[in-house]
Amino acid sequence: MQKHRKKKQYRKIIIGVSALGIVGVPTAAMACFDTGGDDTGRTRTVSHQAQRPWQYQPSGSPDLMVPVDVPTAPSSPAAPAQPVEETSRPAQTQPPQAEPPQAQPPQAAPRPAKPPVTKQPQAPQPPKTSPAPAPAASGSVAAVLALVNQERAAAGCQAVTLNAKLTKAAQDHSADMAAHSNMSHTGSDGSDPGTRITRAGYAWSTYGENVAYGYSTPEKVMEGWMNSPGHRENILNCSFKEIGIGLAQPNHYWTQNFGTAR
Repeated sequence: MQKHRKKKQYRKIIIGVSALGIVGVPTAAMACFDTGGDDTGRTRTVSHQAQRPWQYQPSGSPDLMVPVDVPTAPSSPAAPAQPVEETSRPAQTQPPQAEPPQAQPPQAAPRPAKPPVTKQPQAPQPPKTSPAPAPAASGSVAAVLALVNQERAAAGCQAVTLNAKLTKAAQDHSADMAAHSNMSHTGSDGSDPGTRITRAGYAWSTYGENVAYGYSTPEKVMEGWMNSPGHRENILNCSFKEIGIGLAQPNHYWTQNFGTAR
């Protein structure tokens, strides 16, 4: 059995390489770790608050018309009595004068009807979005996840949860390695782990990556990783909160992507 360790420095990323010889099956593993350029592994947070003022003021009620009494016109003065001439003709009497009609007070104007109140249509509210549920682990992925959390529990670390974006980054890298028969932390397009994790949509404050090939079962690849100081350090790093796991064929190319979101 031979072991080989190679250190490669980029953006303060420590890469360790170890190889384990199994009869008839070539196996190898590599590990890298990045704290985002800060050896203390501090996280960055971003907060955002927004306020939208609003106000509403109702319109005034329409004025009401108030009836006004109009004084009654005074009746005409009575005409003076005419003297009666003493003649042989019979006395004539004046016909009664018709009384002028009395003025009627003006009627109150009808109260104008209130215009109907039209409610402004409310803008449709965007549907509430909930965080994407963690993908359900199955098969080899579920087995590796269980073994990782078993080792973390023994070391006093919190269990990591499977993250869909980290899983996509891990699976894409495993497929890329298998397609080019090349185990490396550098993708065929020249990408490093941080670039691939970011490209998958994961906003990280720190991350780590383990890769391996040739191990046919989850138990064997985990044994190989735990026997390598660099890989073991990633698996037992208590600052990591989430994980993505990928496996591609042929030749069993494995990827673990650990991360802590900003």
